[in-house]
Amino acid sequence: MKLIRLLVLSATVLLVAAAYSAPAPKNSATKTPAPKNPKQRNRPDIPEVARKDAICFAYYTVSQGVLKLTAQLYPLRDAESRAAALEIEDGSGWKPVARTRVTEDDYKNYKHDKTWTAHFRVEKWDERRTLRYRVVALDGVATYQGVIRANPIDRKQIVVAAFTGNSSNDRRLKPDMIANLKAQDPDLLFFSGDQSYDHEDHLGAWLLFGRQFGEIIRDRPMVSIPDDHDVGHGNLWGAGGKASKSPAGDDGGYFMPVEYVKAVERAQSWHLPDPVDPAPIQRGIGVYFTRLEWGGVSFAIIEDRKFKTGPNGAVDIVPKLGPRADHVTAEGYDPKAIDVPGAKLLGERQEKFLQAWGEDWRGAEFKVVLSQTIFSYATNLSRGQRLLADLDSNGWPQSGRRRAVDLMRRSFAFHISGDQHLAVVAQYGVDDWRDAGFAFCVPSTVNYYPREWQPLVPPANPIKGPLPHLGDYTEGLGNKLTMYAYANPNTFPAPPDDLSASASGYGLARFDKSTRRITIECWPRGVDATQPGAKQYPGWPITVSQEDNYGRKPVAYLPSLRIEGMTDPVVQVIDEATSEVVYTLRIKGSTFRPKVFRSGSYTLKIGEPGTSRLKVLPGIKSLPPERSENLTVRL
Repeated sequence: MKLIRLLVLSATVLLVAAAYSAPAPKNSATKTPAPKNPKQRNRPDIPEVARKDAICFAYYTVSQGVLKLTAQLYPLRDAESRAAALEIEDGSGWKPVARTRVTEDDYKNYKHDKTWTAHFRVEKWDERRTLRYRVVALDGVATYQGVIRANPIDRKQIVVAAFTGNSSNDRRLKPDMIANLKAQDPDLLFFSGDQSYDHEDHLGAWLLFGRQFGEIIRDRPMVSIPDDHDVGHGNLWGAGGKASKSPAGDDGGYFMPVEYVKAVERAQSWHLPDPVDPAPIQRGIGVYFTRLEWGGVSFAIIEDRKFKTGPNGAVDIVPKLGPRADHVTAEGYDPKAIDVPGAKLLGERQEKFLQAWGEDWRGAEFKVVLSQTIFSYATNLSRGQRLLADLDSNGWPQSGRRRAVDLMRRSFAFHISGDQHLAVVAQYGVDDWRDAGFAFCVPSTVNYYPREWQPLVPPANPIKGPLPHLGDYTEGLGNKLTMYAYANPNTFPAPPDDLSASASGYGLARFDKSTRRITIECWPRGVDATQPGAKQYPGWPITVSQEDNYGRKPVAYLPSLRIEGMTDPVVQVIDEATSEVVYTLRIKGSTFRPKVFRSGSYTLKIGEPGTSRLKVLPGIKSLPPERSENLTVRL
């Protein structure tokens, strides 16, 4: 066992070292050089498969009447047909609903892999029906079947299963996770990034990912977004698409060839709903940030790293405060000194999207943001090294983080992310602790880069619980953070027969539309969730209410609303002094007391946006907290 652990640790060190020390190719815009010793990098094999099995897996989303589905194929042979069809079984046999050709764009990696994807789009999709589908290729020789689910709009509870960090140090299949997920039957799957850890070899790793997860992906909608390792980086600061000169990427931009980045994003994200703002970034790299409407939950899918400035980027250079540009270890440093002017997090386009999305509640009862990583530095130790701050986290740049968190809380949005190798449930603070929303950073599927929550100081306001170090903290970047749960690893590297020792696992978020409560679960690897008494990581489950996601303390209130003629209307509060939307929420029931954060005059919009059943009430005066008045609104 010690020998196995040593071998795994050696492979991990080689992988991380290669990500930060590999020499740059002479022409990184056209071709990536072969690694000097592919065996040391644990390269994924692409197996030869029977031609009937040439379709590895398929994945889809349905949103606002549009079905988008991608099928990933194994490499095709020269003489084989590139035609592919999507068929639906509607009770009278299989009927084609879309046709396409299999792509074979060059990844421009050292192997010259091709993409081998088939993309299908069907408009005016009937979301009320559950239908079997099959993808047909190779003139009917190869088929792949699954189920397009009906929109679970009438279900009381919507369940999202979330994953991150599928490390290449364990290439085995994942029967423990698959068995649990089949029993838990989530309505949506979210893979937040690092589905591939193979840098120059995305195709082989993505095919392996399909063999590992395809059994649950085929039968329900799936959101996947690529992160740093998927596009060939140890860390990624996309900087709007410019070319990075270093494999470390800290100067900002993409180090791998443009064709490689585009191929990865096409494979992992083409099936998402169409981008809300599809204009490409520099060098023709696309974007995929968008919204997904499913089961009465509105999801904003954003790109944390695509526009983010590199710490060695072109704006005012961040002072180097540690052994790397992104690691801060210098005692006594000033967090404000690294919040340099011009540094971006989400960027203007995504901030504009988040604002518009947060104000649009058509068909939605919950708002949820899906992204690559958490918007705080919510760890202390990385592989045993204490870092005061890590600029790879989305706690930096702080000004961009502040804007993002503020926009999210204005729609009472819950946040699900990954990437940090440490599962946490935390509540964001903007001006004060607990004045913004809750975030769930899920554990890595295979955790071989351990991070830990081990603060050196006690919390300002402790929270009693099964774990130490819970409560209000000012993290290393100066952001306010309240820690409610975390799952530190206790063994590194974990033995192959006990991955839970490394705090590997996955998360579930249950959105109860009848109570507007969110239950957060964190499941260890190897635990049979179907057995009585099956235990999650200590500290879970955690339940919060929807309104907890705007925890800011009110200064005043508006009159208590009594709404007649409609239940669960949308209420929007607008500050007349600034014309700013304070927040928008679909309330539960027909009564609501709007809180506000300054005394003054407000406009209320109440009802169903986009219909005649919407009332606009200007000039509503705020009241001090101790005073109460009623306002009846008839719709």
